[in-house]
Amino acid sequence: MKRSTTDQNQRVEYRAAIWLGAGEGLRLGEVLGMEDGPRCADFDRGELHVVQQLRHSPEHFGGFYLSTPKSGSAGTVDLDAVVTEELTAHISDVGPVEFELPDITTGERRTRPVAVLFTSSRGKLLTDTYWSELWADWREAAGWPKEGTFHSLRHFFATTLMSNGVERQGVQKALRHANLRITLETYVHWLPKKDRPRGLVGNLLRQADGKRREPSTGQDRI
Repeated sequence: MKRSTTDQNQRVEYRAAIWLGAGEGLRLGEVLGMEDGPRCADFDRGELHVVQQLRHSPEHFGGFYLSTPKSGSAGTVDLDAVVTEELTAHISDVGPVEFELPDITTGERRTRPVAVLFTSSRGKLLTDTYWSELWADWREAAGWPKEGTFHSLRHFFATTLMSNGVERQGVQKALRHANLRITLETYVHWLPKKDRPRGLVGNLLRQADGKRREPSTGQDRI
């Protein structure tokens, strides 16, 4: 089925958001909370500062607000050159939309202007529900299984690092996990398997035993 022009425009409009998920391992809320400027993306230093996520709750702060990333996983990671290209193109072609948003990332509430990178076609902030509807259409068009979510991009990011020889601590840092245990428990089945020669320990023990049984020389008896 041929997709509509609107669908095609949406995919271009959110292309950089997909790259942030697959190329940097960001969660959806962290992507939707990205704002223009070095607070989040420092192009000169090649750094991505994951310091906030966009949340929506009518019971809190009247709707949308910025909070710290999940499980205290704020951090600075390397900004991939290809992701940089996608972000700069998005800023140039689509541009951010500025909102006055409550920000509780410091532990205290303050309201400030935020130039949000990803909004709806009408320039509105995105809820998880709205994004899920968009994602379902894209997933169907791509032939992905229903289990494929935006978070699957984060798993793709992690497993790609592992399968290409990145050290476990490096993967932990890239994912911003609080400790290595979380990384290992989540991706234990994807950890590179190093073959251990069969009988390695037994052969070493046999060699040691053989040396022990060698006849003693006269010098040894002195």
